Amino acid sequence: MKKVLAGALIALTTVLIYRSFVEHRSTETILQENSMLIQEQIKNVSKLIVTEGHFAEVYNYADSKELFGPLVTADKKALVVVNAKVIISYDLKDIDFEIDGEHKVVELKGIPEPEITINPDFEYYDVSADYFNPFGAEDYNLIKQNVNASLLKKVEASTLRSNAQNRLLSELSKLLVLTNSMGWTLTYNEKPVVNFEQLGLFH
Repeated sequence: MKKVLAGALIALTTVLIYRSFVEHRSTETILQENSMLIQEQIKNVSKLIVTEGHFAEVYNYADSKELFGPLVTADKKALVVVNAKVIISYDLKDIDFEIDGEHKVVELKGIPEPEITINPDFEYYDVSADYFNPFGAEDYNLIKQNVNASLLKKVEASTLRSNAQNRLLSELSKLLVLTNSMGWTLTYNEKPVVNFEQLGLFH
């Protein structure tokens, strides 16, 4: 009888240990699979967001050089018409994140800054210059610098940047939906993300 009881206890202990091992292994496997799935989904989201706009600029350039005092000058001028394509992009491959499978947390540690690219097309009209003050490379460089600075101000005053930001938020929100659907938590700056629009990313 004692042998039977001892055998039953050993068998029961073996079953419990086996079930505990299987359950533990199953939990670890699920966490690993979920972590891999989240990483794969983040890779799918990690794409280049591009917002494009077109701007026009008319720029009057003038420069005077004194020859024999302020009464005698050598002048040059140009009318410059510029049509520019402006691109604002976010490369989401540069998202910095960590996955904590044990606590089911995806932590966003860094979001890429926007890249603003200005591609201007210059057309010069009414170009004139005196012999003693000719057009040179420095004039064209200065015109390009001034025009780019003016175009950048126009971009900042337009809706182009906000449109790009909205597209970025839309992509980031996909990560929030994914993690929530799997019972995970998405954090940014160590705070749980409930709504990306409320984080104030662009202030």
